[in-house]
Parts: sequence; C-alpha cells; structure tokens
Amino acid sequence: MIWLFPFPLQIAQQKFQEILLATTPGSAGPLAPTKTPRLYGEYPTHLCRKRLATDAVALQRIVVKKAYARAGVDVDLANKLKRGIGAFVRQTYGPQVLGKIGGFGGLFRASFPGMREPVLVASIDGVGTKLKIAFAMNKHDTVGADLVNHCVDDIAVLGARPLFFLDYIGCERLEPRVFQQLIRGLSRGCRAAGCALLGGETAQMPGMYRKGEYDLAGCIVGVVDRTKMIDGSKIKPGDVVLGLASNGLHTNGYSLARKVLFEEMHIKPSSPLPESTITVGEELLRVHKNYQPLLAKVPGGVIKGLAHITGGGLIDNLPRILPLNCDAVIDTKSWRVPSIFQILQKNGNVDPQEMYQVFNMGIGMVAIVAEEKAQRAISMLGAKRIGRVERGTGKVRLEF
Repeated sequence: MIWLFPFPLQIAQQKFQEILLATTPGSAGPLAPTKTPRLYGEYPTHLCRKRLATDAVALQRIVVKKAYARAGVDVDLANKLKRGIGAFVRQTYGPQVLGKIGGFGGLFRASFPGMREPVLVASIDGVGTKLKIAFAMNKHDTVGADLVNHCVDDIAVLGARPLFFLDYIGCERLEPRVFQQLIRGLSRGCRAAGCALLGGETAQMPGMYRKGEYDLAGCIVGVVDRTKMIDGSKIKPGDVVLGLASNGLHTNGYSLARKVLFEEMHIKPSSPLPESTITVGEELLRVHKNYQPLLAKVPGGVIKGLAHITGGGLIDNLPRILPLNCDAVIDTKSWRVPSIFQILQKNGNVDPQEMYQVFNMGIGMVAIVAEEKAQRAISMLGAKRIGRVERGTGKVRLEF
C-alpha cells in the first residue's frame, strides 16, 4: 500500500479544507470541532497545524487514507485486527516455524528425522456454501475448523501428516467480531491437527461480496515418507470396504440442502430440525471431522487405500483410488444413514443414486483393507464394514 501521493501544496490545502468542512458541528465524525472555526489552529492540534505548509506530508497521508476508507477499505482497522490475532496464531507454532507473524512469507524448517524419502503433499479447498449457514446463524467460530479439517483429510488419504496451513479470507468489509471468530476457528483446527497456521491473506473487496458476507479458503502442506504412501495400487478383488462415520454433511452438498430446507420446506436455520432436539442451523454447522489422528494409529501396511468422501459422494470419490480392474460394491443398508439425509431425500424428492453422489450419507472416510486384516482395522478405527471389492472397471456399484 502506498500512502503518499504527490499532491502539490495548494491541492493539499484544498483537500484539508474539505476534511474540515466534513467535520463541522452536527457531523458524526470523531474530530468534529466545538464551533465553526475561522483559523486552522482552532482544530485539534494532532490533526491540524497553523502553518499548513510545514505539514504537507501528514496532510497527504490523511487525504489518501480518507479516500481509501470512502472506497470501502479500512486499512487501519485491518492492521489493528491483524495485530490482535498474534496470540491465536502463535498457539499453532512449533519449533519448525521460523520468522515472525506478518512477514511476506511464512518460514518452516524442512527437517524430517526418521523419514528415508520425505515427500511433500499439498492440497487446497474452500468451505463452499456452508458459509451461507454461518451468515444466517451469525456464528463464525466453526467454519475455520471445517476448512482445516477438510484439507487435513485430503492429504491424510495419502498417509501424510500436516505441517502447515495458509488461509484466505475475502470480504466486503472487515467486521472485527467475525474476523476474530474465523481466526479462532482456524487456530483451533490447526492446533488439533498439529500443524502451524503459517500465513494468510485477508482481502477487503467492496463490490465483490455482499455486505456481511465473506469467502474462506485454505492451502495445506504435509509430509509422508515415500515408502509409507497410501495410493490404492495394492487394492484387489476380495478386499473389504470400511466406512468411518461422518459428523453431518461436513462441507459438501449445501447448495442442494439449502434449496430443500429453506425454499421447498420453508423452514429457517433457527427452526427445530424435524425429529431432533437441535435447530436446522446447528445440524448444518456440525464441524467436519478430522480423521488423521485416528488413521495415524493404524500400523503401516494395514490400509491399502483411503478415500475422503467429499463433493461427489461415495460414487465419485471411491473410483479415485480403485485400480482399473476393480469395482467397489457398497451395501447401503450396512450402516444407519443419519436423519438429516433422510429428510433431504424425502422432502427434496431426490433420487437415491443422486443422494450418494451429492452427500456423504453418513460416511466421511472410506478405508480398504485385506479380508484378514479387516477385523483389526474395524476395532482400531471404530469403522463399519460397508462393502467389498470385486473385479470390474474402476467404478462404484450401490446395493439398495
């Protein structure tokens, strides 16, 4: 940001007079004088100088800042808020983090003792229209953890552990309370995942977003020893498909969910969820589950393949890890589908096949293991046996 514009002194004086007129008695400005002045010296001395020519630089700064604020970008507020988040960010730091908060780039010491061939794994994602629920509920302290957990799970399927995370917040205008809640959620998610909140970008863009709304995205980098990578290449017919329970919708399917609940059922986020003790908004804001700590406890070689069930559901995500000569056959009656999905299917008149291509249907992570290791994996993961691998063409088949 460049604060100094080359205003000639005459223009600076003119602009300063405009500022003074804008703060005459009756205005809401904090610098309004007690009476209409005749001399510059009657204004507060920290703003005004009797000899204007000796303070042209300060005047230029005032003019530029005021112009940018009129355009909708409050730089002073942004800087103040960023200084105030240091405590939350530092809570995520470990000894591998170098440098200080606010630098041009985050610094992380790449030291991985015990790994023969460390491989960096990166992923990027956003929260999507789940944010619309946060806006409606005026609750912003969970979506940051949603974002971190989603990204952690995306790299966990390769056997990676997270190292550091970077966030992006784009908004119409910074709201201090909302911004602090977002950072708290991001920090909480990073602490739970054992990764550093290494950096971020906060962009105020008037005219780009609706008032009171924002977008949230993030990038994660993790590491895995190449000898311990999980890539699905060893999956074969006869293997067992295990499902790990989700915590609600996680971060996918919200566009359809909002249409069914709010437009077709005509209920509000604050309304009680049918056949439940919580509200619709509370159900939809359940935090995306982080599976990495649980998966990390399973000895190497037990799990052949992992699939994070996000956008595309079981139908589109499982093929991402299947060999071309294998199909995954899923028994949809092998686990209890949470009521929120039943409500959406019934009231939205959604085809069952489509439900499994839009929502996770209660299964947030899938693990594929050999038959002889299935029971051990079920015990360690708290998973359910939901299907099997058969010879095929790399697709998913559902049994209803």
